[in-house]
Amino acid sequence: MAEAHSAVAFSFSITHEGWDVNFDREVLNLVWLSGVRSWKKRFFRFMNNLKSGVYPASLGSLWLTVIIVTAIHFAGYKVPYDLVGKVAPYISGSSILAHIAGSFVISVLLWLIVIYILRYILKLLLIYKGWMYELRGKNKKPSRMTQIWLILVKLLSGWHKPMLYSFQGSLPRLPLPSVEDTMRRYLRSVKPLLDDDNYTRMERLAKEFQNGIGVKLQRYLILKSWWSTNYVSDWWEEYVYLRGRSPLVINSNFYGIDAILMHPTTNQAARAASTIHFCLQYRRLIERQQLEPILLQGIIPLCSWQYERLFNTTRIPGIETDKIIHYQDSKHIVVYHKGKYFKVLIYYKNRILLPCEIELQIQQILMDKSEPAESEDKLAALTAGERKPWAEARNEYFSKGVNKISLDIIEKAAFFVTLDDIPYEYDTEHPEKLDNYGQILLHGKGYDRWFDKSFTLCIGSNGRIGFNAEHSWADAAVMAHFWELLIYEEAHREADAPVMGSLWEYVIASTLEIGYKPDGTNAGTPEFIPPIPTRLQWDLSSKCIESINHSNEIVQKLINDIELRIYVHDNYGKGFMKASSMSPDAYIQMALQLAYYRDAGKFNLTYEASMTRLFREGRTETVRPCTIESAAWVKSMEDKNATLDEKFKLLQAAGQQHQKNCQDAMCGKGIDRHLFCLYVVSKYLEVDSPFLKEVLSEPWRLSTSQTPHGQTSKLDLKKFPNCISAGGGFGPVADDGYGVSYIIAGEDVIFFHISSKRSSLVTDAARFARQIEKAFADMKTLLLERKKAQQHKNGST
Repeated sequence: MAEAHSAVAFSFSITHEGWDVNFDREVLNLVWLSGVRSWKKRFFRFMNNLKSGVYPASLGSLWLTVIIVTAIHFAGYKVPYDLVGKVAPYISGSSILAHIAGSFVISVLLWLIVIYILRYILKLLLIYKGWMYELRGKNKKPSRMTQIWLILVKLLSGWHKPMLYSFQGSLPRLPLPSVEDTMRRYLRSVKPLLDDDNYTRMERLAKEFQNGIGVKLQRYLILKSWWSTNYVSDWWEEYVYLRGRSPLVINSNFYGIDAILMHPTTNQAARAASTIHFCLQYRRLIERQQLEPILLQGIIPLCSWQYERLFNTTRIPGIETDKIIHYQDSKHIVVYHKGKYFKVLIYYKNRILLPCEIELQIQQILMDKSEPAESEDKLAALTAGERKPWAEARNEYFSKGVNKISLDIIEKAAFFVTLDDIPYEYDTEHPEKLDNYGQILLHGKGYDRWFDKSFTLCIGSNGRIGFNAEHSWADAAVMAHFWELLIYEEAHREADAPVMGSLWEYVIASTLEIGYKPDGTNAGTPEFIPPIPTRLQWDLSSKCIESINHSNEIVQKLINDIELRIYVHDNYGKGFMKASSMSPDAYIQMALQLAYYRDAGKFNLTYEASMTRLFREGRTETVRPCTIESAAWVKSMEDKNATLDEKFKLLQAAGQQHQKNCQDAMCGKGIDRHLFCLYVVSKYLEVDSPFLKEVLSEPWRLSTSQTPHGQTSKLDLKKFPNCISAGGGFGPVADDGYGVSYIIAGEDVIFFHISSKRSSLVTDAARFARQIEKAFADMKTLLLERKKAQQHKNGST
């Protein structure tokens, strides 16, 4: 075994002849290479941080500045203010060397001043958000002010290609709304949900809060907004995620599905190896900051800080609160198959193993015939179950000995991989197979994913893939970006097309051959026999097994209670919505409002996640799609006396209001994060607020989220139509509610992932899918009939 081999790498003994030293040259060479790799990573990390820290300038501009200042000084010009001459006398050495050194010092000083002035100007420019509220279309142009603003932003940020974290220092802080503005927006959002008496009562509570304790709470929040980088993100991570004591499975973790129209190979080992190799290449791009940051309109940067914890990250359970641990490096992954855990080394002579080499390792795991130890197969149920019992079991049974060693290996792995023994299937004739595919990824068997890891890569026995991701370390958009590029790479492999761009130039440079052979295995020839995967060992006592079984019982109840329906809407998509002059997201949210009203017979508080990554360390904000305008339109659709024009105008007004609410949320003018932070301050001050208590206890019975698609310009669906991903989903937030995730895949397809609980008497995921289908059909009929009526009217005049 590798451990035994390492143990005798270096030894000594004392004999009658003196010291007897023995060492293993091979292992010491591995130790040496490991150290070299570690120092190289530190050096590259330092250089990349330096490059990002001086953006939009480059390190090359420093030497240009030194040359210019030195030339000016020695030419006899005392510019600026003869600073070099004033500094030179204080530098020891000959006169010429002192003046050269003085020129260098002044050059660096001037260079830094200019850099920070440019960065500050760019930050001031990025505070402006007027561009987001301006309508843009084929025949519409931004205002003159926005045009000038775009030119200035492009000039300041377009000197050279940015690195992943280049814009971090230039991003503005998330603005803190006034209590008055938040109260106004909140009352407007609940107007369609309350009757007159309850609305009047809520108005009174809001006014009392605004003029009373809200003033004091806001003062503390103003101080936090001045002092911290982002006044929301740290509290959001701690109190919404890490302090949650309920199981992660279904309640918190989310999943993502493969590109269902592509199936590059049915060989499980080959697809696993190829995907693992891509993950490792992507990790290296993040480490070296070679991953391109996302720029809206190709100009406006989004915050990239969440990418740092995509790999080498684990959520550690605690009695009262969990914590996120991120390791700077990891040289292995952990693979789970049929109840057994394996450590798989991923480097050889400071290079990542090739797909064909990793495939050999995966094949060895698949061929392993040993049996798991008692309850080893269900060990990961601890990570899926309630957090406090897992923390207690971890402290009691995994803090020493072989259990601690094995647990450390899992938690320090780059990521976790599960080789499932069942296929992931998609069949247009049998939609229930896609439902099952989603459920496998959402929870699996409840004990075959390590739910604490940043993500678990799941490989079906037929070669299809997916992932299950922990939510506290980042939002779904980061995983979606990573997954989109993975699918893009697979599309190029299938097409055998030349790949261009910084990401793929690097990938190709490090891989001699990519793609699959006709037999489904990875192309290329292994350069050596890769290290054999090491089986992790466990010593599980009877009490530890009791804890495992207890967590598993809780998890199985959750799994048995969840219903998931993945509805594929392919009658029409965003092409028709845009042609109808509506934002696709607004259109879909209106369809969901109509579907929910028909399903429940009433309106309910609706959650839609929106990002705030236009600001530094921004995460999400809540958009409330159930508005006064959307409720009026939904009621008109159910009113037989409403005219065609009335329904159309109400739909347009609802869509415009929703779009404005999304823009407000992205610009830091949301409702819920501000109220959340005010509530946290009230708890610290031990102040009771009836208003905040009621607001924060309101259940989100319809929780929705759009899976981002097209985050990279490299993914061209017209060229690679099979790259359409089915997106991903999550569990319902409320026991009597729905969780709805959707992805706009191409021009004509939308995937809806609808979850609900079987124990609820008022929800049914399959029924809600049918309501969505009917809502889309009715909306299309409305728009087509209105267009036909307009054409008839214009023709008659």
